[in-house]
Amino acid sequence: MRINIQLQCTECKRKNYATEKNKKNTTGRLEVKKYCPFDRKHTVHRETK
Repeated sequence: MRINIQLQCTECKRKNYATEKNKKNTTGRLEVKKYCPFDRKHTVHRETK
């Protein structure tokens, strides 16, 4: 079962990316290093509620 999620930057707290994940395989919160256009650098982005 795949669900849509939002990824939020840990530094500027803005929601920059939308993606989907498989809830059965990834039960915890997704954490990915992605480019933040507001900070102009790569930062950790976490899944929001």
